[in-house]
Amino acid sequence: MGRARSTTAANQFIGTRIRERRIVHGLSLAKLAEMIGVTYQQINKYEHGINGVSAGRLYEIAHELSTPLQYFFEGLEQDERQPPPRQRMLLDVMRNFGEVQNEKHLEAAAELTRALAGR
Repeated sequence: MGRARSTTAANQFIGTRIRERRIVHGLSLAKLAEMIGVTYQQINKYEHGINGVSAGRLYEIAHELSTPLQYFFEGLEQDERQPPPRQRMLLDVMRNFGEVQNEKHLEAAAELTRALAGR
């Protein structure tokens, strides 16, 4: 039983990492699904840890998201159930940016984040 929990937790962690990268790249579930040849429902199941991602499929996802394969495992051993707090916060920031409808506000927020990052 312990092994099943560990596998489920790992699937959820990897799924969360897939979702983060998909959002960073501005892709919908449907677009990523189309890119790797599966349904959007399947991507949703991967992202929620309902279905595990095979090694080959994860390789395809990493390739399409221009992401090193090891990215999906970084931090897995720290806490298998939750991504690190910084990653959760960044995901929340990205989600909120996606909700900004006013282009001028979005541009201003992007400029502010660039300034804070020292760019």
